[in-house]
Amino acid sequence: MDYPNQSGFRQQPNVRMRGTTMDTGDASPLFDDTSAGGHKHSRKNDTGQAFLSDPMSNLAMAYGSSLASHGKEMMDKNLDRFIPISKLKYYFAVDTVYVGKKLGLLVFPYMHENWEVSYQQDTPVAPRFDINAPDLYIPVMGFITYVLVAGLALGTQNRFSPEMLGIQASSALVWLIIEVLAVLLSLYLVTVNTDLTTIDLVAFSGYKYVGMMIGVVAGLLFGRTGYYLTLLWCCVSIFVFMIRTLRLKILSEAAAEGRLVRGAKNQLRMYLTMSIAAAQPIFMYWFTFHLVR
Repeated sequence: MDYPNQSGFRQQPNVRMRGTTMDTGDASPLFDDTSAGGHKHSRKNDTGQAFLSDPMSNLAMAYGSSLASHGKEMMDKNLDRFIPISKLKYYFAVDTVYVGKKLGLLVFPYMHENWEVSYQQDTPVAPRFDINAPDLYIPVMGFITYVLVAGLALGTQNRFSPEMLGIQASSALVWLIIEVLAVLLSLYLVTVNTDLTTIDLVAFSGYKYVGMMIGVVAGLLFGRTGYYLTLLWCCVSIFVFMIRTLRLKILSEAAAEGRLVRGAKNQLRMYLTMSIAAAQPIFMYWFTFHLVR
């Protein structure tokens, strides 16, 4: 007679209960043996170490490193030939006192007497120590400010557009490059031996952006009358500044030449100096007259 279990269900006699243990003959291992793979990985590491310890591979790596460093050196040398990047730090070595004094000199150059650049051990001192030294900080900031003021002027006349602002900036930059190239060609044709560099010419030609910006701002505040009066003052100031600055650079070798040669070349150099100075007011008016109405 079968007795029911406690749960109320009768256990069938022919059903075999699944045991908690399994037959050891059919059991599979819980973890695979990876010792063979470990040996393969070890062999790969040994191969890599052998390759790195190979004299030919070390020679190839050293040659590649030397070739890369030589290529970088050649690129820096050729780049510095056209764009002396290593010298740009000198032209940006300014401080607040220098910027204030140089802006005053650009607007009021009439009372300044000593225009010679100071030297220390045959090298010019940094601009922050000499107000006569050329710099690139004021020309760059003057150009950026001029573009922003031009955009403001166009906006007050409902003529502003990104294309117009781009044309204004690109045209001013292109004409600056053309001006510097023309001066370099003129110095070559006149055979002037001067210590003026290309960056110096960029700096001197870029000082006119200060007067251009001041003229446009005066036109926005006081109309066309204020624009013309202010621009006229700035044009005369930049003309005087360029004459007194460049004559020391362009006429510096005249004292070492003979009287006849000195007289003929001095006349050409003086004409060249005056032409460079006279070109500044022309550009200043050309780039600003259409911004004030």
